[in-house]
Formats: sequence, C-alpha cells, structure tokens
Amino acid sequence: MAEKKVSILTAFKTIIWPRRNLVLIGLLLIVISKAASFVAPISLRYFLDDIVPTKNYDLLKILVSVVIFAFLVQAVMSFLLTKVLSIQAQFMISELRAQVQKQVLSLPIRFFDNTKSGALVSRIMSDVEGVRNLIGTGLVQLVGGSITAIVSLILLLRISPSMTLLTFIPLILFAVIALKAFKVIRPVFRERGKINAEVKGRLTETLSGIRVIKGFNAEVQEGKVFETGVERLYKNVKKSLTATAVMTSSSTFLLGLATTGIMMGFGGYKMMQGELTTGQYFEFTFLLALMVAPIVQMSNIGSQLTEALAGLDRTEELMNETSEANEKNRTIQLDSVNGDITFDNVSFSYEEDEEVLHNISFKVKPGEVIALVGSSGSGKSTIAGLAASFLNPISGTITIDKQDLSKVNLNSFRQHLGVVLQDDFLFEGTIRENILFPRPKASEEQLQQAVKAAYVNEFTDRFDEGLDTLIGERGVKLSGGQRQRIAIARAVLADPKILILDEATSSLDTESEALIQKSLAELTKGRTTFVIAHRLSTIRKANQILVIENGNIAEQGTHDELIASQGRYYNLFTYQARI
Repeated sequence: MAEKKVSILTAFKTIIWPRRNLVLIGLLLIVISKAASFVAPISLRYFLDDIVPTKNYDLLKILVSVVIFAFLVQAVMSFLLTKVLSIQAQFMISELRAQVQKQVLSLPIRFFDNTKSGALVSRIMSDVEGVRNLIGTGLVQLVGGSITAIVSLILLLRISPSMTLLTFIPLILFAVIALKAFKVIRPVFRERGKINAEVKGRLTETLSGIRVIKGFNAEVQEGKVFETGVERLYKNVKKSLTATAVMTSSSTFLLGLATTGIMMGFGGYKMMQGELTTGQYFEFTFLLALMVAPIVQMSNIGSQLTEALAGLDRTEELMNETSEANEKNRTIQLDSVNGDITFDNVSFSYEEDEEVLHNISFKVKPGEVIALVGSSGSGKSTIAGLAASFLNPISGTITIDKQDLSKVNLNSFRQHLGVVLQDDFLFEGTIRENILFPRPKASEEQLQQAVKAAYVNEFTDRFDEGLDTLIGERGVKLSGGQRQRIAIARAVLADPKILILDEATSSLDTESEALIQKSLAELTKGRTTFVIAHRLSTIRKANQILVIENGNIAEQGTHDELIASQGRYYNLFTYQARI
C-alpha cells in the first residue's frame, strides 16, 4: 500500500484556508514591507546621478527623510508580522498538539499494544512543529520573497533588459538543481521522523526501566542499543545535509556568477560605452541583490516546507486512525447500568488466525462476583479486557443489560466502570490527587471514605504530609502494597457498577491482604465484579468461578462445587494449600 502524503494543496486547505483572514492581513503587511524595501535602491540612482552632481541640499534632505521613513515602515511591519503570523503559528502548534493528543487517547487499546509510548510523545510534540513554517516564517519568506523577486525583475528589465536576461541563466540552473534536491530530501525527512520517534521511544523505556537495567548490569548493552539508534539518525541527517550542501554550493557559484561576474564584466562594459550611468549601475546591483536574496531564502524555505510536510504526513496518519468512540454502530446510550453481562460464543484473537479465546459463554447477574482462574496466558485478562470494552470480539456477542456491547456508546458505558490492575498506574503527584483522579470534584468526606475503605490511612497517617505526600513518577516512593491500596481507594471513590480486579491483591503482604480483603468485600457489594486471581484463597466466596485453560472454559461453578468435582480447580487449590 502506497504511503499517503500531505500535499501543499492539502496543507493549504486544512491549515491556511481556515485562517484566511489573518493570512490576508499578513499578506498585506508583507506587501507594504516589501514595497518599502525598494525605496533605498531606487533612491540610490537619484542620489548619485541627480543630487550629488548638482549639490541639491534640499532634495538631499527629502531623499534621506523618505529612506529613513521606509526603514521605519519595514521595522513596524516586521513587528506586526510577528504578532499576526508567527504568534498565530505557535498558537496553531499548541492547538494541533492538543487535537493529536485527544485523537491518540481515543484510539483502541490494541493500537497502544503495538506502539511505543515514547514514539507517540515524539509524534505529538515534534511532528506538528512544521506548521510554523507553513503559516509563520515560511509563509512570510515565500510570499515576501516572491513579491520582491517579481518587482525586482520588472525594475531590472527597465534599467537593462540585456543584463537582466544574462543574469537569469545561472538562476535558472540553480532552480533546476534545487527542485531535484527537494525530491531527494522529502523522503529523507519523513524517514528521519520515524527514526527520531523510535530513538526517543527507546530512551523513554530506558529511563522508565532504569532499576531493571541496573539490576541486571545492562548499562553497556542499553548504551549500544541507543548508539545504534542515534547512528541511524546521523546517517539520515547526513543524507539531507549532502543534498542541502549541493544546493548551497550551487547557489554560491551560480549566484556569485550572476551578481559578480556578469555585473562587473558586462555592467562595466556598458558603463564604459556610456549605456549605463553610475547611479543606474548601483541601482541595478542593489535590485539584483534584492532579487537573488529571496531566491536563496526560498531554497531554505523549500527544505523547511519539505520537513514540515513530512511531519504533517505522520500527523495525518495518526489523525486518520479509527477512534474507538467514533464507530458508527455505537449508538446506544446507557443512562444507567444494572450489571447484567452475558458472553455468548465469544472468540478473540490478537493476530489473524491465532485465536486466544474460543467460543466462551457465561452469564453474570447484577451484583455477582465472577472469578477467573487459570495458568498464565490462558486468557483470563483477555476476558476481563473484553468485559471492559478494551477489546472487541472477532465473533460472538457480549451484552450489557441485554444490549449488544459493540453497539453501546463507550463513554456512556465506561462511566460505570472501575478497574484495579495488577500493576496499576499511579500518576506523578500526591496521594490525594491520585485517589481523586476519577472524580476530581469529590468532597473531602467522600475522599476520606475511600481512604478508610482501602486502608490507605493505615500508612498515610505516618507520613508528615499525609495525603499530600508526593509519590514520584509511577509511585516509585511507595511500596507495592501501598500503591495497590491507593489504586483500590481510587476505584472505591469512582463508585462503579462494574468492577474489574486484575490481581488486585498480588502486591500485598499477608497483613495488608487481610485488610484489603475486608475493603474489597465492601467494594464488591451490589457491583458486578470480575476478579482475576492466582491466590485462590481470595475468591472462595465468588458467585461463579471460571477455570480458563488454553482459551476455553475448562470448569465452571462455585468454590464448593469445583472442589467436590475434584478437577483442575481442585488440583490448583490443594497445591496452593500445601505451599
């Protein structure tokens, strides 16, 4: 499948056209600024040919005043252009970053399973930077340079058509070289964005896993991985620098040939023949410089626009990803949830033709606790992920209160959902902020109830700052058991109707587990709860226990029923009891 590229026309329609009023104001300011820039070179001819020879002091004063005023106009226009376009470009970058981040958060879990978080950070923060060159400095230079070059060309033809046409030969050669160089540079810039994202992604993982790296004495190994990444980046930059160097060296020679060789040789000859006055020669020289400067600038702009479009290519890829909330068939709104969940012949696969669940069927009544047990990789977490709507079945149906979950609006469903994971994520900040995460506007009384229910106060009371204690990135300053209790308090405060507990007590010592079991007993009352547990002693009171093996339900029943049948569950339970 061919890569979709963002064309200049597409970028114009989506970025520039919606802001056409500001852009038009910017263009007007550019025209005024460039018009003022011609005052000095045009006045030079009158200064040398008319004013100095005749010693006209009055006209000299007027000419100097006009030139100074022209420079003042350019300065004011430059300031206004920064206010109108450059600041607007920065606003657009922040706006686009927010849109991309919002889009990324709306993507399904499967997308994140296949994408590095560090790479996504790079794409959100770096790839949109090119907008500045489309509407800010790049637009000013492109439009302003075009105006300057065209007007300069007209004035040059008025002074000497033959000299003007002669200087155009090296300029045309330079334009041909630049166009070919741009064709080489664009795919290089696009590849650079991918490499940059990969390198940043790996670096993010390295910093997050620093304890594992040091624990296995793997600093050298990880350093080599990073060196390989930055070497790939270096080679990519080398390619673009080579193409840029070709343009730069070509411009140095060809533009030097036009401005110096032709001007000094052919211009000097015309002056000696009396076909060109001293004032006209200097006017031609300055006008030629005005025309050549934006051409050189536009070659740099071409590189900037190429890099900008390459970044927008990758941004558009993200924006075109299908959001899980925008699926057209999700039209059912759930105003309330009872918690009646049914799996009917549900199958699921992460990869094509590799099913991990096979025709799973069971029912959970409102308020029941259903436990999922089995060996690692048997499919327990996948079933919980399907119940939470993080995943979608490839066949079969999951219903919530007799409504097909695949047709239910996700926001209306997930506002009634709570999760406590084995390695639950805590945000950098305070304990209070993490517990309040699902309900930032909860009252102090509601917060304290959640804190006591999860026995968080059992350890926060020993902290000088209490609930306002900073916990570091991912809660690194807390023990595993403390982090888990904060996660449970967060779920208590959310007050969900459907609760997913994935190894919620795995990080707790025996004493903490005893406390948490009491809080979980209160938490699960009146809530449909899915419990994934390796410690079978924690699920004896579950209404249903499903024993999952190789993506199938091997056994199903209550604790007493499964013990009596002396099957797989019996073997697991008696084995743990002996340990």
